[in-house]
Amino acid sequence: MLGFAPIAFAAPWVLTALAALPVLWWLLRVTPPAPRTVRFPAIRLLRDLVAPEETPARTPWWLLLLRLIVAALVILALSGPLLNPRAALPGGGPLLLVVDNGWAAGRDWPARKRAMDELIAQADRQSRPVILLATAPPAGGEKPQPSPTLPAPEARRLAQAMEPLPWPTDRAAALEAVRGLSSRAAQGSVHAVWLTDGLGDRSARALAEGLQRLGSAEILDDSVAKPPHLLLPPATEGTALTARVTRADASRPEPVTVRLAAADGRLLTRQTVAFEPGQTTREIRLDVPTELRNDAASLRVEGDTTAGATILLDERWRRRPVGLVSGRPEGESQPLLSDLYYLDRALSPFNEVRRGGTLDLLKRDLAVLILSDIGALTASEAQGVEEWVRKGGVLLRFAGPRLAQHADQLVPVRLRIGDRALGGALSWSEPAKLQPFAAKSPFEGLAIPPDVQVNRQVLAEPALDLADRTWARLADGTPLVTSEKRGDGWIVLVHTTASPDWSNLPLSGLFVDMLRRLVALSGGVTGAASAAALDPVEVLDGTGRLVPPPPTAFPIPGNATASVIGPRHPPGFYGTDDARRALNLSSAVTKIEPLGALPGGVARSGYDGRGEVPLKPTLLGLALALLTVDLLIALALRGLLSRPSLRRSAGAGAAALLVALALSAPGPARAADDEQAVKVTAETFLAHVRTGDSGVDEAAQAGLEGLVAMLNLRTAVETMGAVGVDPERDELAFFPLLYWPVSDRQPTLSDQARTRVNEYLRGGGTILFDTRDQAPGGGSAVLQRLVDGIDIPPLAPVPPDHVLRKSFYLLTDFPGRSAGGELWIEAREGSANDGVSPVVVGGNDWASAWAVGRTGQPLFAVVPGGERQREMAYRFGVNLVMYALTGNYKADQVHVPAILERLGQ
Repeated sequence: MLGFAPIAFAAPWVLTALAALPVLWWLLRVTPPAPRTVRFPAIRLLRDLVAPEETPARTPWWLLLLRLIVAALVILALSGPLLNPRAALPGGGPLLLVVDNGWAAGRDWPARKRAMDELIAQADRQSRPVILLATAPPAGGEKPQPSPTLPAPEARRLAQAMEPLPWPTDRAAALEAVRGLSSRAAQGSVHAVWLTDGLGDRSARALAEGLQRLGSAEILDDSVAKPPHLLLPPATEGTALTARVTRADASRPEPVTVRLAAADGRLLTRQTVAFEPGQTTREIRLDVPTELRNDAASLRVEGDTTAGATILLDERWRRRPVGLVSGRPEGESQPLLSDLYYLDRALSPFNEVRRGGTLDLLKRDLAVLILSDIGALTASEAQGVEEWVRKGGVLLRFAGPRLAQHADQLVPVRLRIGDRALGGALSWSEPAKLQPFAAKSPFEGLAIPPDVQVNRQVLAEPALDLADRTWARLADGTPLVTSEKRGDGWIVLVHTTASPDWSNLPLSGLFVDMLRRLVALSGGVTGAASAAALDPVEVLDGTGRLVPPPPTAFPIPGNATASVIGPRHPPGFYGTDDARRALNLSSAVTKIEPLGALPGGVARSGYDGRGEVPLKPTLLGLALALLTVDLLIALALRGLLSRPSLRRSAGAGAAALLVALALSAPGPARAADDEQAVKVTAETFLAHVRTGDSGVDEAAQAGLEGLVAMLNLRTAVETMGAVGVDPERDELAFFPLLYWPVSDRQPTLSDQARTRVNEYLRGGGTILFDTRDQAPGGGSAVLQRLVDGIDIPPLAPVPPDHVLRKSFYLLTDFPGRSAGGELWIEAREGSANDGVSPVVVGGNDWASAWAVGRTGQPLFAVVPGGERQREMAYRFGVNLVMYALTGNYKADQVHVPAILERLGQ
């Protein structure tokens, strides 16, 4: 190595190429530049016939000088110039690099790699071999072992491939490896450099002494400039998270910032705390809104890129998600009458509340699923809920008219059909109060307000194990809350409603406390408490980033503790994409210590304190910049930077852009569907269900068209027409009334169709089932097959004073093409859906009585009443449409005379 004051050359023999610069000047001078192409039209020949040729014979001197400077810069760069070159390494044997590549080394790994590269380059200049020893166990789990004695180029490749690992170092094993190196090198000939992470342990001093015995030892440590931090798992305090940060060196004041981020990297909040001298641990409170709390996925010390300064957050640090499904309409205009209103108010302060369909909710992380008065579940819904419960979910059901009529298998006890009324006209019992909760009940210790009472409930069939499944009772001993352990989860039934219809329990604070106890039964997201093996989903690398798991990562047991953290089980997320469990390094490493005192004679410095600066990158970068300038000058001399050339390039780019836009233009595939949707939502349409029987469907279409004509003629309702729908694929929510003729040719509904029909009924729609056979009770065998899985409420004949008899016309019966059949509606119409029954069932074949042809003439005869009976059928159709559209508005008009009379008084 050749040196001149502060500059040295690692390859001084390359400088001999500077003697060739005069030859290069002569070659560039005698070589003419490329001729310039000049475009001119033929008409210019008439004007410039005697134009002299002015092509330059030589390259301009300033361009020659620029190119010579570029050549000189390249020669100087290849000679390996160094600014402030370091002194030669002590000793004459190999260079031993001991590298701490555990979790604490990730906070500034590039500086460590630069230091290794400088040391290996210095050994290369002295023709000395290199030995590498990493102190962290490799990914395979073996003990740290030194590399063979390698030439500097091979050692450089090995050092560049080395990365920090997200688990602690094993310095005791590294010390054993150092002691075994004495046989590979003469005593006192090895120069050892220990690149530490700044943390101390019981083996740190012994390792430094072992390195010193091999010859000379040097330690690189940056813990003073960039101290390591350890972030401990946070605690939850209401809606806030309290994190603890610990540090190794407590000698200086230091500010530390902790940031809470979502899974997509979005910053949720950040807080800064200041360490005072003598403090090693500080707490930071992170307050975030409820809406953002469950988005939190990680907690990090800002600027400290290590696995120890990163905490991954899973379900244990989130508010447990609860799904709400109701068998009744939402009741947005009258929220105090909706059962979901009371559930939402009770759960929202403590949990994340989600609403939607049953299957849609189960597709997301869910701790508790609440079904309020859901009487019938489709086969796919029942199967999905059953599997979800067995994996650890909690299914909480509330009773109501629908559940009393259609109990399924997803209840903890057998139920009697119907419900029991307390304090009603047909009951001699007073409204019942609650007994004190038993010791085995999860409600044990809750105070029962004296004014809480139950007016109506569903009853459980007596059984030998009924007492063991009962968590709450009424004063007369009948069960109010029953439960069953099914798989890893629970099924719980509250035998009254979630709204004040059957009980004033939802109006009390006891309701909130009971729901909190029931939600606490869950282990968070389904499957979080399972003991089954959890596969790695994402793991932390040595710099605290989430990466896909390597092949060497193995599953962990579901009940594993932090003691499993290591090469086979790195910190990260385990489980599935939908249900993750976080395994954090700081759950096992709970404190850190400084490196401490070192034996005498061991030099200690920082990673950036070596002072040696290679000038090769700077010179090559400058040469490349000058070559770019030379290229632009050459293009300008040849006329390739003229405006016509630029315009041609811009024109080609614009043409390509137009072609791309033309290819990406959307087609009219969905135009027809959108037009149909706009059509049925902009105006009022009636609809009938297509059965697949052409005769029945044509009669239904003609019947509704006849009814539409009568509505437009006699009422203020503006109905635009009638359409046929298929529950398997069409949206039903566009139509206020759905006419469903029952045909034995209609296939059984799929689970998707049942779900769509149930959503239509719960959303406030009305369906008229017409069996067309006057079957007693409104239920033929075909109808029973079709409505299997549809949430049909308890039905009863239309009472004499019902609003359906007087919504427009005053009616005593409801004839169609046939007469005499019974008409059935919801047995107990409540305030939901404005008092309109979601289901009307009869068998008088009304569509045939309403049906008209193109000329307006009736298509079918009506018997036995003839045209008078047809008129009454039209009146029933008008009353039904008015009933579906206006609800209890017409019923309120009955009280107008009494109100006017009282006002007159």
